[in-house]
Amino acid sequence: MDAQRYSQLVKHAKIGKQLPDAVYLHKDAMFSLPSELQSFIPAVANAVKLGPEQWNIIKLFKRDFRLSLLHYPNFYDDPYPALSQSLNVDLARLNHKITSYIGTDNPPILHRKETMIDPKHPEFETFKMITQEGENAGLYENSRLIGFKSSWMHLIKRHGYELVDGRLFRASAISNSIEATGIDRHRTAIVRHELSAPMKTLVKHGYLEGEYSIFDYGCGRGDDLRELEAHGLDAIGWDPNFYPDTEKLNSDIVNLGFVLNVIEDQHERLDALLGAWELSDKLLVISVMLANESYIAQFKPYKDGVITSRNTFQKYYAQSEVKSYIERSLQEQAITVAPGIFYVFRDKLEEQSYLQRKYKRNQRWEQLTSPQTLESKDKAKLVIAQQQELFTSFWIQCLALGRIPGNDEFAESETIRGLVGSHKKAFDLLKELYDTSEFETAEKSRKEDLLLYFAMELFEKRKPYTQQPENLKRDIKALFGEYRSAIELATELLFAIADTELINRQCEKAHKTMTASLLNQGHSLIFHKQFVDELPILLRTYVGAALQMYGELGEDIDLIKIHSTSGKLTLTAYDDFEKSVPFLVERIKIKMAEQDIDFFDYVEEMRRPPLVNKHLYLSNDDINKNKQENFDKRLARILEITPQKEALIQRVELETSLDKANKKIRGFTLVKK
Repeated sequence: MDAQRYSQLVKHAKIGKQLPDAVYLHKDAMFSLPSELQSFIPAVANAVKLGPEQWNIIKLFKRDFRLSLLHYPNFYDDPYPALSQSLNVDLARLNHKITSYIGTDNPPILHRKETMIDPKHPEFETFKMITQEGENAGLYENSRLIGFKSSWMHLIKRHGYELVDGRLFRASAISNSIEATGIDRHRTAIVRHELSAPMKTLVKHGYLEGEYSIFDYGCGRGDDLRELEAHGLDAIGWDPNFYPDTEKLNSDIVNLGFVLNVIEDQHERLDALLGAWELSDKLLVISVMLANESYIAQFKPYKDGVITSRNTFQKYYAQSEVKSYIERSLQEQAITVAPGIFYVFRDKLEEQSYLQRKYKRNQRWEQLTSPQTLESKDKAKLVIAQQQELFTSFWIQCLALGRIPGNDEFAESETIRGLVGSHKKAFDLLKELYDTSEFETAEKSRKEDLLLYFAMELFEKRKPYTQQPENLKRDIKALFGEYRSAIELATELLFAIADTELINRQCEKAHKTMTASLLNQGHSLIFHKQFVDELPILLRTYVGAALQMYGELGEDIDLIKIHSTSGKLTLTAYDDFEKSVPFLVERIKIKMAEQDIDFFDYVEEMRRPPLVNKHLYLSNDDINKNKQENFDKRLARILEITPQKEALIQRVELETSLDKANKKIRGFTLVKK
């Protein structure tokens, strides 16, 4: 069966809960499907080794060539059964994914069960009555929350009802009012004097250049809004305390900035997330506060969070916890941008464009060679000589793309085609005139960037895109021939990061070719983040896989350490890397095998370890390289360390050694006290 035939058959489903993109029905009603589907669905289940007792609800997708087999163990007994397991089968790519909801606090549940069974089924009228009771009680008015178990039960309670043997009864002892907690939510809105962290990520990725409309959901005092408006951007915001009268409008980008942390009611928290998602046309930005257990322990526990000293509620998250919460709630994959900051794209073409930009090296191509002397009287070559500026611009665009540009990818395409006939003819002629090694380097660079992009998609187990941007289609055709070839190469690359011997060899190779780095033989490679793009493609993939959990390398990160034998990556941040001796303020250890991150803060200044031998991480072009190296050698003698190796010392050791030598640090010099 192919995708076209599958789509035709799904349209003929007579029984089932009809949604815009899918049909749900119980397998007891499978007889109502076209005969081909009746035999196809069990065959799929057998192929993925899913026993008949492990599924009872079928989800047939209308627009995609895939189906899901869902297990609701108490479908007939529970009025609103909870999902225990889902198996999603991608029939186009022949792969599948199992998700378990056992033990989760708020699993998805089913409503309107009568739509999923045969109208002649003995339970049909009972199910229909249960649905009617819910509608009469007003429980279906807010459709965002009804799909989750604890939120549904909370909604029933708030409306003054309770469930008795699966039926709704008016609860005499239940109040419709929300619990009075005395929490000062409005005090969580802090005053900002610069853009918030999530807004800064939007600036970094070009989303605040005027092309997109912005809605700030939970905007607090509106500091971000004022700054955006000052730059002439289309930005509005809503906040229950400070901007309660603003209309909630759909926008290209919706920012839900540090809102989920401050809502003490779990159901209201979910409502805020789903509400923000509904308003986003292209992208939802979600940010939360992260903290470790020792920090949280200083506050008074309350519900699933704490009460701070300002009498505000805070729900602190772990990175993996909030990502899982977002993905479970929205049924969409969240992209980690930074610690506590996530992007969820509704526009999947924009998502692909973002991810391609994320893994593309920033190279500014400049013409370094001149055309060879023309001996031929070929008219086309003479035209190129006469229009050198135009054709040089075209050649640089070829270098930037690593392939021949499409007609819409070069501003003066019409002129080029008018002069020589086509982009392909122009490119072939230019190859005879210019040094082609430049283009070969550009082509190799773009191919590696795309392999990294595809490898990270595989690492994240991201669903295949039903559509791809035109530029990506062109890249695939020019550089790989076909999509399958690109995926096969990316798969090999991804598996290779588990080969410690290969990683070790690649670290040794990188150390010889990088602008600056420090190699601890058989253990690690350390370098400044500005040189990450100089890594061989395998090590770029290693770093990229680790950063899937952490996010992008922000301004605060300075050094990166690849642990070549343990599957770990360490990021370090210093108080001022430009100083002769910076002090460590934060260390982040990413453990890929455990899918976990450890954050180590050095809040107390006296506990901050110094970075000595800093010159090892500077390029020869750095204006401070020579004086840093001279300084490091003098300091090394005082500390009795080797100036060409990593030296891990404590601040107290540095200060004790300086006191003993009667020296103090002043800039890049050591002077007498």
